[in-house]
Amino acid sequence: MARIDLNNLSAFLAVARERSFTRAAAQLGVSQSALSHTIRGLEEKLGIRLLTRTTRGVSPTEAGERLLANIGPYYEGIHAELDALTALRDKPSGTVRISAHDHAASTILWPKLAKLLPEYPELKVEISISYGMIDIVAERCDAGVRLGDRVAKDMIAVRIAPDMRMIVVGAPAYFAAKGKPLVPQDLTSHNCANLRLPTYGGLYAWEFEKDGQPMQVQVTGQMIFNTTPQMLTAALDGSGLAYVPEDMVQQHLADGALEQVLDDWCQPFPGYHLYYPSRRQASPAFSLVVDALRYQPPIR
Repeated sequence: MARIDLNNLSAFLAVARERSFTRAAAQLGVSQSALSHTIRGLEEKLGIRLLTRTTRGVSPTEAGERLLANIGPYYEGIHAELDALTALRDKPSGTVRISAHDHAASTILWPKLAKLLPEYPELKVEISISYGMIDIVAERCDAGVRLGDRVAKDMIAVRIAPDMRMIVVGAPAYFAAKGKPLVPQDLTSHNCANLRLPTYGGLYAWEFEKDGQPMQVQVTGQMIFNTTPQMLTAALDGSGLAYVPEDMVQQHLADGALEQVLDDWCQPFPGYHLYYPSRRQASPAFSLVVDALRYQPPIR
């Protein structure tokens, strides 16, 4: 068999993982036509079709799936080792990709990274906002952020924030017209801002707990959003109730723009944790970011 150019295999991996010539070409920094030519050349050398191309997209054939499963991990290992070589340089460099909820990104990640990045000009951090329970390995992220009780057991988890609460809030004008819920079940008769979760396409059920008894309420309302800030905006406008992180609305509660209800049903959650695969070879850049984000409890 003719010798295969490793760059061509790398191109195949990009297309197979992205399921798109457009996204793979952008990732590799080449034109779609050049990438398509590379894949055709690889298939001709191997004598077998690796990708099925349709008007809807691209998917690996059986042979392509086998090649992806068998050589993909080796390429990940090679890239990890190359990243590790930056330890020989004066300062860490490279890109660290993190998937996170927008609340975690704005309140936890960015405040700490804003202090770190100026000290390391060759370090880059890419934050991808996602509400889904994504596979960070498949999405080519170095790490993700979730609440502590939702991190998979096979992941390494590093606490990056204290415990947090989600609370129910509404505008005084809304409560004046509709009244206040006294127990979570009352929410079913209120106009609530729902959150659409991308992972399963369903609506997020509001979570409560009292006297050790958890409860979930599937609320209804005229408003459905896929990010939290829009839910808060709807509440501030008096359109309905929102279930949001407590620290996100403290100022609005203080100035009277919002009021909280069901306080005794809103118990703390384990705070945000950064998680990543246990088998991941940590580069100096990644280790630096993890250490910067690590939660330090206040000294009492």
